[in-house]
Amino acid sequence: MEGVQGVVIDNDRCSIARALGVLGERWSLQIVRDVFNGVRRFDALQQHLAIARNVLTNRLHGLVEAGLLERKPYQDFGSRVRYEYDLTPAGRDLWPVLLSLMAWGDRHLADGGPPVEPEHAECGGRVSLVPVCEHGHTVPPKELRLRLAR
Repeated sequence: MEGVQGVVIDNDRCSIARALGVLGERWSLQIVRDVFNGVRRFDALQQHLAIARNVLTNRLHGLVEAGLLERKPYQDFGSRVRYEYDLTPAGRDLWPVLLSLMAWGDRHLADGGPPVEPEHAECGGRVSLVPVCEHGHTVPPKELRLRLAR
């Protein structure tokens, strides 16, 4: 397969490297995935992920500091005020990243087939992510060119 045409830039200017600086720690994307799926409270995240409490605290703090999650107070009857986590607009922008990672994992790592299949809630059609240009053309890797931003 032919690679992408374009330029190679230093890591300090590379958006992928910068994104991995925020999301590359173990557990970070799984936390974001779970918040997308409605698991928003610390105890529920800790239980679902089977992650150490101190590690979860650290990752949540980092995701809040990076502007991907926000803390929202809640209080169950008779309990102290606690916090749940919700996605910010920047966090919600990660949904195509999560879908792409899921598709890659399904294709290359799921021996028994995909555990879940994303579908359009309105029509039931399967969801896939395909790169398209602003004119609506599908863009395979051999037709992608990177250029320095102006």
